[in-house]
Amino acid sequence: MKKTVVFGFLGTNLDQPGRAKWSKWRPTVSLGQQEDLMVARYELFYDVPYQKLASSVREDFLQVSPETEFNTHQIRLRDPWDFQTVYSGIFDFLKTYKFDTDNEEYLVHITTGTHVIQICLFLLTESRHIPGKILQTQMQKYGDPTGTYTIIDLDLSKYDMIAERFHQEQKEGVHFLKSGIETKNPVFNTMIRELATVSIKSKSPILLTGDTGVGKTKMARLIYDWKKQQRMVSGSFVELNCATLRGDACMSALFGHVKGAFTGAVNHREGLLKAADGGLLFLDEIGELGLDEQAMLLRALEEKRFYPLGSDVESKSDFQLICGTNKNLSAMVKEGKFREDLLARIQLWSFKIPSLKERPEDIEPNLDYELQQVSVNTGTQFSFNKEAREKF
Repeated sequence: MKKTVVFGFLGTNLDQPGRAKWSKWRPTVSLGQQEDLMVARYELFYDVPYQKLASSVREDFLQVSPETEFNTHQIRLRDPWDFQTVYSGIFDFLKTYKFDTDNEEYLVHITTGTHVIQICLFLLTESRHIPGKILQTQMQKYGDPTGTYTIIDLDLSKYDMIAERFHQEQKEGVHFLKSGIETKNPVFNTMIRELATVSIKSKSPILLTGDTGVGKTKMARLIYDWKKQQRMVSGSFVELNCATLRGDACMSALFGHVKGAFTGAVNHREGLLKAADGGLLFLDEIGELGLDEQAMLLRALEEKRFYPLGSDVESKSDFQLICGTNKNLSAMVKEGKFREDLLARIQLWSFKIPSLKERPEDIEPNLDYELQQVSVNTGTQFSFNKEAREKF
């Protein structure tokens, strides 16, 4: 049988002993009073000013559970309400901690500590930096120091209703990205399922490849609309075909310019990157972008900052990027026409959209969709007879 190891943060208020400490519910100490929970080892974190309280809690815990190995660990927190400070402090400790999952079961007590501490412990457990389960304690009634506890497994696949909800969400995303068309091609359907998951779970750039006319722009727009519906973006959908602009005109369109930056720049212009702040920027034909523009785009992606043309004052914009291309960007890198570092950045998620000629089984459902659309738009029912459908 595995030994139970508990991680927890000292409760600077709830764990205080007070005058009647043995009749008061104290979350940390209460875990040593549970008849059906044998704690083999307790790893208690505490901030520097509370060393005396940590020692007192340790002594009280060992009185009610003398068989427990109780360790205290000092973590210096400049501000227990600062997320970065708290997360880094616990994370640095965990890097050197030797977990033994074959022989030990780990529980993470999240009842004590600031809300930030509790969130950080939850995230570190959910990400498996602590390979365990969440442990919650609560007071049952006044004068009862024992209280109750609940163990929560964060493996959501074990919860049928939650797992079904995630599955349903993916199905909705797939249906949305296919515009409701019941496509049959397995390659296309697999691509859409993966794209539906990525579009919700990631904010990283997405690269859409495929021949001209396969619907890269429409797909980018559908991704934006789906994310908007899921409240994942608040800004606008902004698009640019990079093949339509060159030189200063392209720089200006993307990054904006200040008045007088070049001949014809008679007014200030924000640019598309700024317009996409909080939203989604779609750059079609990304392979047509010049090397200078590529360098500026890479910095804007990594740092969320860029200089408008002719300006020495930075602009900021936090946007998600989707790129489209019908070219082989890897070949262009070898030819020196496309930056290798930019390609690495934009193709973290890459999806090839097959053309309809590559999936003839999808012609019929697309035909039905188009007939339905024209019927809705005109208010007149349109259909094909059997001979016309077979001929088409």
